[in-house]
Amino acid sequence: MFDRPDNGERAVLVYINFISRLDEEELHEFRELALSAGAEPIAVVTGARKKPDPKYLIGEAKAQEIREQILSVGADIVLVDHRLTPAQERNLERFLQCRVLDRTGLILDIFAQRATTHEGRLQVELAQLQHLSTRLVRGWTHLERQKGGIGLRGPGETQLETDRRLIGLRIKQLAKRLSKVHNRRQQGRRARKKADIATVSLVGYTNAGKSTLFNRITQADVFAQDQLFATLDPTLRRCDLGGNSKVILVDTVGFIRQLPHDLVQAFHSTLEETREASLLLHIIDASYADSQGNIQHVNAVLKEIGAEHVPQLEVYNKIDLVAGFEQGACQPRIDRDETGQAVRVWVSAYTGEGIALLLQAMKERMAGDMLHQWVCVAPGNGRLRSLIYKNANVLRECIDDTGDILLEIVISYKDLSSIQAKEGVKLEKEPDKRVINCCG
Repeated sequence: MFDRPDNGERAVLVYINFISRLDEEELHEFRELALSAGAEPIAVVTGARKKPDPKYLIGEAKAQEIREQILSVGADIVLVDHRLTPAQERNLERFLQCRVLDRTGLILDIFAQRATTHEGRLQVELAQLQHLSTRLVRGWTHLERQKGGIGLRGPGETQLETDRRLIGLRIKQLAKRLSKVHNRRQQGRRARKKADIATVSLVGYTNAGKSTLFNRITQADVFAQDQLFATLDPTLRRCDLGGNSKVILVDTVGFIRQLPHDLVQAFHSTLEETREASLLLHIIDASYADSQGNIQHVNAVLKEIGAEHVPQLEVYNKIDLVAGFEQGACQPRIDRDETGQAVRVWVSAYTGEGIALLLQAMKERMAGDMLHQWVCVAPGNGRLRSLIYKNANVLRECIDDTGDILLEIVISYKDLSSIQAKEGVKLEKEPDKRVINCCG
């Protein structure tokens, strides 16, 4: 068995299409993944097959071509844009005499570099161990059965079996720790629900500009970079939509084509923030040629994690990069459906254009069953007036000729019912000539 290099950075990229022809967009994305992992792509091998080869996935002739490329350019690692079985990975490494990493391993390596929080590191380690547990091979001489001796004879567990057992124990430990993190997150969600604070989660294809938009709206300082999976750990910030309307905004990890199933499972507790949200802001790169394809991939992942039922507001970001933007081809706007509901907003998180429209659309969508109403408050009932100002958006405050206070408010049916149960609110029609003073 060959010695694995400590630092495999010079990489040969392998992309095989099993459908019809070379997809330049997918190849570009794979190259970006390699760059995000810190690799230096020095050669690309492409091809097409009707079906995967059971031994090498790519076929023996293509494997020979890759071997020649490795010797020619002096590569340290081969990155394959497909999911390899443990046997295929082992066979390729033996044939190429070079380290081989499939798409899942590459994504996990990027995640390991991006994780900064305790929870993120636990989730990445769990996903890595689950991936590694199927790939333990008998590649070193110390993996032979332990020899017996006086006082040492026993069942003779092999080193390979020991490694598997230790990995299994570590996976159980990580699962137990993540269960505690999951319980803490549930407590946080229950506290937000009790305080009646809605959650809005940002989702979208990786590198669509979620973190930049998150920073623009919340004035946060989340790491944002023009690369795949720039941010991994979720971030929560309070966002004021105006008029006593506040939400918790959640920045999540970006999605991608062929997101590994076991990786989704490892990040399940984090993705629950998306599933439990009141509204999803689906961030879409308006300048990307295959934006509709990315939308389908994101919706597929949302369905996989059980979040397909959560209402969505599509946010087309990066309009400043759309061709003809300077000539007015793509300007900030709100697109509405036949009922007048905001369904799509066009913005630029980088320049800030359209952000006010986005906040307006979010406020409308979060309003849901809002009531536009006048209420009457007796002049001495300061408690009721305070409750109304705390829970409603007060548009105008007037005083009639009897001294009663008339308030024009926008409030949810739920909050109005709660106030009525506590104080007994008198509902009014729009005030007439009784008003002697009005402000707001």
